Amino acid sequence: MRPLRIIEIVADRGGATAHEIQAELGCSLPTVYRLAQGLVDEGYLVHLKAEGRFELGYALNRLGVALHQQLGTSPGMRRIVDRLHREGEVAAYYAVYRGADAVLAYVADSPEHPRLSGLRFGFHEAMHATAFGKIILAGMTHEERDGLLGHRGMAPLTPHTITSRAELDRNLDRVAQHGVAWENGEFVMGQTCAAAAVRSTEGKVVGSVALSMRSHRLPAREHRVVPLLLDAAAAASALVRGAAA
Repeated sequence: MRPLRIIEIVADRGGATAHEIQAELGCSLPTVYRLAQGLVDEGYLVHLKAEGRFELGYALNRLGVALHQQLGTSPGMRRIVDRLHREGEVAAYYAVYRGADAVLAYVADSPEHPRLSGLRFGFHEAMHATAFGKIILAGMTHEERDGLLGHRGMAPLTPHTITSRAELDRNLDRVAQHGVAWENGEFVMGQTCAAAAVRSTEGKVVGSVALSMRSHRLPAREHRVVPLLLDAAAAASALVRGAAA
């Protein structure tokens, strides 16, 4: 567990000294050096001795490429999401349904249209409070939702987060009816996100395409961005079906 945590600390900080890792882990400095050296030997970290810090190693690139391939983030899928970002002038996302999780597989954003804070590759939490998570939940039976939400709960991330199961079920019924999931300040205050389903040949929800923007921009842009979102989800579905053929 601790070696993985060291990689996370180094990744989050863009590099870290042994003392910084120690402060995060709460263990002894010799333990930090022993664990970190093991990761250096495996290629997961590099030790920049002159700077006295650790940074990510090249072995992680192979793992990242393999994971992106497993999650279906092909060049074609990235182009679809990139186009949504560019033409919609929004941050754009692709998430896949993996087991019981909606896992964020790709993000296209920019300084002008930044992603929601906290959303990064591999993010799979707060399904009740994210639009791409609601798409997955809307495709589940009530029994499946019971099992998932009963285990994970519905933590209030902002004052607008839906924490009532009855209210969430009503929200998800609207998602299933209209094909678009919305969250307005439920994950991050002042930000709005929308998502549409990516479906397999059998019509099963296998992922979602999503967008986010600052909430004050939505009234003037909803008529434009929703068709772009639906077009992107349709294109992503066609790509998934073609890959499965």
